[in-house]
Amino acid sequence: MRRLPHVTWLRSFEAAARHSSFSAAAEELHLTPAAVSQQIRQLEHHLGFQLFKRLPKGVELTDIGQAYAIPVRKSFVQMQEATDGLFRVQSKSVLRVRCSISFAALILAPLLRDFAEIHPDIDVELSTAVWSDRMEGAGVDLDIRYGAACWPEQNVHPLPVEEATLVCHPDYAAQLGSALDPAWLGAADIVQIVGSETDWDRYLRLCGIDTPRPRHWMKADSSLIALQILSAGRGCALISRSFARQALSEGRLVAPFDLSLPMQESFVLVERDDLRENPGLRKLVDWLLTQRL
Repeated sequence: MRRLPHVTWLRSFEAAARHSSFSAAAEELHLTPAAVSQQIRQLEHHLGFQLFKRLPKGVELTDIGQAYAIPVRKSFVQMQEATDGLFRVQSKSVLRVRCSISFAALILAPLLRDFAEIHPDIDVELSTAVWSDRMEGAGVDLDIRYGAACWPEQNVHPLPVEEATLVCHPDYAAQLGSALDPAWLGAADIVQIVGSETDWDRYLRLCGIDTPRPRHWMKADSSLIALQILSAGRGCALISRSFARQALSEGRLVAPFDLSLPMQESFVLVERDDLRENPGLRKLVDWLLTQRL
């Protein structure tokens, strides 16, 4: 395998090929035209081929010089892009937000475009977790949690996520009639979201129906997965209107009964204690608290 030419020879060659001029290349590289000419002659000697035709007025690439200039230029461009991407000084503020997969996909992700347009100097890195743990050491600046726990952090803000309602596919809704019927509920294809089993007990009481909770047809570990199951045309589930909003607005799913079930617990936005004075954090928190979730 031929030994690679010295990078300074290649740099002079690439600049001269791009400008079709040793003088212009020299000016770009802060060298003398004689130095550029010498480096290119060394490159030609190393390769054993003439890369430039020396003309009375300027220079011109030979056929092999033209063919060689293309990959050499591409290599320098790739090295520049890699250097800029990996080692540039971070000019943006980075905020790391963690929440459940359902909250991330169905509520927060669609909103972040608007925040990015208002605050182009702030990068939001969104990650998901099934259960939130300690923020310190987890690479998290803001945590969106669900529960009734007494959170240890100092700054905890309630988030106005809407109440739950019964959601299903339009074709499935056509089987339900205009009112909830105990007989229908007993045979309903319920998609049960893990961790929310008692919601059906409360929903039945809200409807004035004194019947045991129906057995689930299928289980899902998140509202996001439950919505995908319902979209296939079978089953019903109790899901927050905030999570189901897009599917409902597009008509992919419907809420056939005008009944809302208050949540037993709530969503909260939790700030990491040692970042309270971070200006980017304050902008994101203030913005989130004004959004319709």
